[in-house]
Amino acid sequence: MTVNDRLAELGLALPPVVPPVAAYVPALISGNLVFTSGQLPMTGGVLPAVGKVGAEVGADEAKEYARICALNALAAADSVIGSLDRVTRVVKVLGFVASDPEFTGQSGVINGASELLGEVFGDAGKHARSAVGVAVLPLNSPVEVELVLEFA
Repeated sequence: MTVNDRLAELGLALPPVVPPVAAYVPALISGNLVFTSGQLPMTGGVLPAVGKVGAEVGADEAKEYARICALNALAAADSVIGSLDRVTRVVKVLGFVASDPEFTGQSGVINGASELLGEVFGDAGKHARSAVGVAVLPLNSPVEVELVLEFA
């Protein structure tokens, strides 16, 4: 089964690559790794919500946005390696959560990205991860995710 087949089973498809909002590229290759830039939960060029998690944005809502971020990161990776079927391992996930000062559920939010990667890649989707609370993210996004993927 291809990655696109698995995404279709999940009711998903790779979106178009989100254009950069500053001076960077969405993804690049170094050796047998692909590094994605931080991806926001853009859908159709629009953020579905803005603000801090734990204040303007709920944790469950933010978890779904982390899932969208991961899907956008997969699209960026696909654009430089030609096919996600080449991915042999998800190495690292780095997730940022724009957090209200009292919010401490960053790991639960970034589970949205981690769970999607497990659903798509199975055991190869198990990864190292950081989930970090920050004061603010670009465009006032509630969440941002970047990936490091190994490929053959």
